[in-house]
Amino acid sequence: MHLTQEEDYLKSQTNSLQDVSKRNIFVLDFLCMMTKLRPYVCTFLEEASQMFEIDHKGLDVVLGQESAVLILDDTESVWAKHKDNLILMERYHFFASSCRQFGYNCKSLSELKSDESEPDAALASVPKVLKRIHHMFFDGCWDDLGARDVRHLLKIVRSEVLKGCKIVFTVVIPTNFLANNHHLWKMAEQLGATCVKELDISVTHVVSKNVGTEKSRWAVKEKKFLVHPQWIEAANFLWQKQPEENFSISHTKDQR
Repeated sequence: MHLTQEEDYLKSQTNSLQDVSKRNIFVLDFLCMMTKLRPYVCTFLEEASQMFEIDHKGLDVVLGQESAVLILDDTESVWAKHKDNLILMERYHFFASSCRQFGYNCKSLSELKSDESEPDAALASVPKVLKRIHHMFFDGCWDDLGARDVRHLLKIVRSEVLKGCKIVFTVVIPTNFLANNHHLWKMAEQLGATCVKELDISVTHVVSKNVGTEKSRWAVKEKKFLVHPQWIEAANFLWQKQPEENFSISHTKDQR
């Protein structure tokens, strides 16, 4: 009932629930709901099941210590007590109703008659992380087997994503906000970057939404990377540093 006119074509593309091999769209009549499998999800589950036991949400149902459990979810708030176990997944907004629900004022993938690419899908990057952590956990050199903790390994892998990057923010963090408490500052540091408030020649990236600020102009002059905040978020979701040229910022009227 929430489909837009631009999504009406989806009604003719539904499949039987008995055939998920097509990885397409399904109608759950008893819930009055249409749902779609995310690209790469079947392959992901096949790969993950070879390394991990896959259970329901809630570590209380997992037959194992928290030091041996990884969580993959698109919602951080439901895992307040287990954030160190969490691999945060970018939410999949295929339907227009999903975009509206989460406050995105843009065309959905369904309205654009598009979808995530299988090879480049958000899910496709996760097995690489899982395999590496799995190898470190079981095949690493451990003097004390009891000291193996997947949470520690997760921090190590995450801290290598932006290692070597030195970041300055401009027109991103409110002036009355304590910079090192901002979520983007914390995220960048967790990814291994060094965040500073002032410019110096060792700065590698200026993160901004506006090319007109003093720090942004400095980045251009000194041939440093000038990127949108989404560059950090993409690295966080995909677990690897993204090409800076894909996150360049456009001119705006804000000249602060």
